[in-house]
Amino acid sequence: MELIKNNKELLRVILAVSIIIVGITHFTIPQPYVKIMPPQLPYPLGLVYLSGFYEILGGIGLLVPPLSQPAAWGLIALFIAVYPANINMAINHIEIESIPYSGSPFFQAIRLPLQGVLIAWAYWYTKPSDKEKQVSIIPKSMIPEEIEL
Repeated sequence: MELIKNNKELLRVILAVSIIIVGITHFTIPQPYVKIMPPQLPYPLGLVYLSGFYEILGGIGLLVPPLSQPAAWGLIALFIAVYPANINMAINHIEIESIPYSGSPFFQAIRLPLQGVLIAWAYWYTKPSDKEKQVSIIPKSMIPEEIEL
């Protein structure tokens, strides 16, 4: 556990970069995401683009200290909002051709609790971080002192 605590900022970067890459794929290869959308939801492609946009925005926000806490809360909301697509994929055994073993019951079952891991991971960044240690894509000298990190 101490190893994880000592690498909080490295893990922030991993989450942020991962979620940005996944968000980009919503635009570059949207069909797998459209395929798992619950049929009850309107405009599946539009919702895929919207979730991709917010994934990119949330990932970037995690790396901007004044925005990192609201970005983490936004990612939590997003992870909850897209969960029905994961449930739909598992219940209907939807296979994504570009993902090996995606049709297997094991893959689909393990994917559901993974969303809880992502929520917990994002929740970690809803708490104030050490100003000196927090990763930032903008120079910290550009962040006004009045803004609490």
